[in-house]
Amino acid sequence: MNQKLFALSLGFGGLILATHHAFANSAQQCAGREAVLAELVGRYGETRHAIGLAGTTAVMELFASTDTGSWTITVTSADGTTCILASGLNYEALAEARLAGGHGA
Repeated sequence: MNQKLFALSLGFGGLILATHHAFANSAQQCAGREAVLAELVGRYGETRHAIGLAGTTAVMELFASTDTGSWTITVTSADGTTCILASGLNYEALAEARLAGGHGA
């Protein structure tokens, strides 16, 4: 039993270290809002598909290209700095029905 717990804790420790290492090596990609938007539109053909507040001082936006399927999530702070949080491929817009009780999935 002790060997199983030791192996399990070692596995979790390795997973935590690997995750930390991946995030530590990923440089945050930030620039002025206009520069980021120019890159998303000009290089990737992405347009804004969604927007929302992120806390009280930032705006989250989802940009995507329905032609290529690329997508990018950005956060813009009050000082106008925009950072790319995530990006990927195979974007697909969904129009899902609301669940009973009025809350989405």
